[in-house]
Amino acid sequence: MKILIVNTYDKGGAASSCKRLHYGLISEGVSSNVLLRFKQNNWSNSFSFKQPQKTVTWFKKVENKVKRILKELNLYNSIDVSKKEQQLFLSQRNKGLEMFSFPNSDFDISQSEIYTEADIINLHWVANFVDYKSFFETNKKPVVWTLHDMNPFTGGEHYEETYLGIDEFGFPIIRKVSEEEIRVVKENIDIKKQALLNVTNLTIVAPSGWLSEEARKSEVFKGKPVLCIPYGLDSEIFTPRDRNYSRKLLNIPEEKRVLLFVADSISNSRKGFVLLKKAFEQFADTNLVLCAIGKKNSDYESNNNIIELGPIYDERLMSIAYSAADVFVIPSLMDNLPNTVLESLMCGTPVIGFPVGGISDMIQDGENGFLTDEISVNSLVATINKFLDNSNCFDEVEIRNNAMKKYDQSVQSKKYIDLFETILNTNVK
Repeated sequence: MKILIVNTYDKGGAASSCKRLHYGLISEGVSSNVLLRFKQNNWSNSFSFKQPQKTVTWFKKVENKVKRILKELNLYNSIDVSKKEQQLFLSQRNKGLEMFSFPNSDFDISQSEIYTEADIINLHWVANFVDYKSFFETNKKPVVWTLHDMNPFTGGEHYEETYLGIDEFGFPIIRKVSEEEIRVVKENIDIKKQALLNVTNLTIVAPSGWLSEEARKSEVFKGKPVLCIPYGLDSEIFTPRDRNYSRKLLNIPEEKRVLLFVADSISNSRKGFVLLKKAFEQFADTNLVLCAIGKKNSDYESNNNIIELGPIYDERLMSIAYSAADVFVIPSLMDNLPNTVLESLMCGTPVIGFPVGGISDMIQDGENGFLTDEISVNSLVATINKFLDNSNCFDEVEIRNNAMKKYDQSVQSKKYIDLFETILNTNVK
């Protein structure tokens, strides 16, 4: 059984999940390769996609020469109209929104040699890499599509965000969608629906119950089989570390109560940092500090009780950061199955979050953390206070053991192997 995992990048949250599955399959004896559009790291059996060179005819050579001359004279623009329209649309979107991706691409992954060798194609986060129309017309192999966000079945949004910003009372503001956004989304959904209309060899896998339901309800994946298989982590890397040692290593005061926050970008409205920032401002207790992991930002400078740890790329060091914290806080307004929550639970550290998306799948209220009553600053403040008053009720060992049962890498790998074998056996028949 030869599996080809396809992902646009080898950096970022989706890439981490993709990598963990890849290594999990290899550890179970499965032949797994990864095809990437942008390759920066040295994963085992990973390859950068190279578009095969097409044979250039005499006529095409003349055409290209004419284009070069016209371009030098500013009489020719090499960017076609559709791409210019897409770029204009993207430039006009609110900067606080999650990214938006179109269903078209100039790449044909079926031309790759490792694609040809594979028995099953496992698509992951493939925005701006896999072209819907050409790929599903050409591909005859079974496809398992692992979702990391909503983009594969939306009109371009990676999350169909309900909120954008917060009001003076600390509640998220309902987002207004423009007529142009509605038009573009409808066009893209029609392209995706048409591309998948007669496709019978596609299975969808979502890591969270929430994303599974959203996929089932979508127009694009209507009638397609949708399964839920949570992410998996290496439990030897993400494991509880000694708290005092962890704090000394990261220069965090040992006597403080520590909240941990992790985000690559705090400008993204969906990540909800503005709610956490306003909530934390209400704590006059100088014994409470917020440790922030991610790009350093001037928004932190006004509060002396915020400790910036900067970006951390080493997974073992991340496990030390989780172990140093009393609680991990994730203020996301919409999310799939955040790796950060899984990592925290695997390290035995409880989590506080809003009752949204896959976060509700992971947090069992009162057992491994707390869910807020609503999405608001005041509710987040109340829940943090609730934790501070009841932090002794959480058992690090129990939190980790329960996380191991659901999210250990071997659990995920075996479920995927069962799925792959079922698909191949069905095709043989």
